Amino acid sequence: MTLTEKILAKAAGRSTVSPGENIWVNADLLMTHDVCGPGTIGVFKKEFGADAKVWDKEKIVLIPDHYIFTADARANRNVDILRDFAKEQQIKYFYDITDLSNFKANPDYKGVCHVALAQEGHTRPGEVLFGTDSHTCNAGAFGEFATGIGNTDAAFVMGTGKLLLKVPATMKFTFDGELPPYLLAKDLILHVIGDIGVAGANYRALEIDGEAIAKMTMEERMTLCNMAIEAGGKNGVIAPDQTTFDYVKARTDKPFQPLYADPDAQHYYVKHYDVSKLEPVVAKPHSPDNRALVSECKDVKCDRVYIGSCTGGKITDFINAAKLLKGHQVKVPTYLVPATQKVYEDLFAHKIDGMTLSEIFLQAGCIEPAAPSCAACLGGPQDTFGRLNEPEVCVSTTNRNFPGRMGNKQAQIYLASPYTAAASALTGHITDPREFLA
Repeated sequence: MTLTEKILAKAAGRSTVSPGENIWVNADLLMTHDVCGPGTIGVFKKEFGADAKVWDKEKIVLIPDHYIFTADARANRNVDILRDFAKEQQIKYFYDITDLSNFKANPDYKGVCHVALAQEGHTRPGEVLFGTDSHTCNAGAFGEFATGIGNTDAAFVMGTGKLLLKVPATMKFTFDGELPPYLLAKDLILHVIGDIGVAGANYRALEIDGEAIAKMTMEERMTLCNMAIEAGGKNGVIAPDQTTFDYVKARTDKPFQPLYADPDAQHYYVKHYDVSKLEPVVAKPHSPDNRALVSECKDVKCDRVYIGSCTGGKITDFINAAKLLKGHQVKVPTYLVPATQKVYEDLFAHKIDGMTLSEIFLQAGCIEPAAPSCAACLGGPQDTFGRLNEPEVCVSTTNRNFPGRMGNKQAQIYLASPYTAAASALTGHITDPREFLA
């Protein structure tokens, strides 16, 4: 069996499973946030009863993160609904926010769900995580089965702790060779999506391995699995190793059981990459599979740069951006949105050559780092930080560039790595990071 099949077989209490089989799977964790939480709660109450109790109050995580720092009354009401439900059900893991004027005054508030789940020790090898967000596949980086589900499915998990799933066939992507210093995980996953298309992995598992992956940090691995959904994938997964164990054990003492693919596992599709031969890429408007080499887009002027989101707002992403920006001046407005409160704090603690990341960004002329949230990645209400309210061109470390995704439907979004985004901020046009990396 492949890694995905191994995890699902264990969660179904079976010795083997095969692609295409429909099986009942026990969930280890259910995550929902302020956008889908109210709908999930509504279905749960309708189907299980107004006084029903959730299946396990310690296996549900409620994270407000999408539309937080806004005056929009409906957005604020969504968080109120989560709060009322958490209190009623005595949910252990509710990362609340009450003071919107000063996010630091909210000790429980975390920020973007996918990064917060990892930082709080909720992502563990061998487990099954369901979340009401398509980028839940982010957690596959920890060697678990993690996938996004709809409100109805989530309500069913909320009440029963299980879900009927079809076992996905596995597509394997192996990255070998020495990763060049100008490439990041974002470049690798954009290469994959460019090769197979946004529907290329529909209802398939993307298993990612290779010597280049073995040397990656957990955060870079998260970037790879995060965008499995942009290829249509059901989930993305990377086998756990010492890097995984060190990260997880530093954040939770809960036991876990790592699983691994059999050496003779059958794959639906196999592709090998020699990373030493790859170049920096962007995804041009209006699709993540509209790949082009950065060097082919140098005539494209940009109006702004955006560094943030579950894909590109982790501390590693900001460190990489700061490497290029240090000692230079940006030519376009450059928005910085840390994924979580922890990432925000790290911007003021992590140093490069004696300067904090925050000092590097501010000296380079970037806009002051914003409060942690999904912010403009999903557009949001009109007053959302960094939202594209005009038809501008934006180079972004986010995950999607569909029309209207970041606000204005005429806006042009180029998806890029933190290196390429930072290089483009310095020139005002799409720029190969090799121009600034010594």
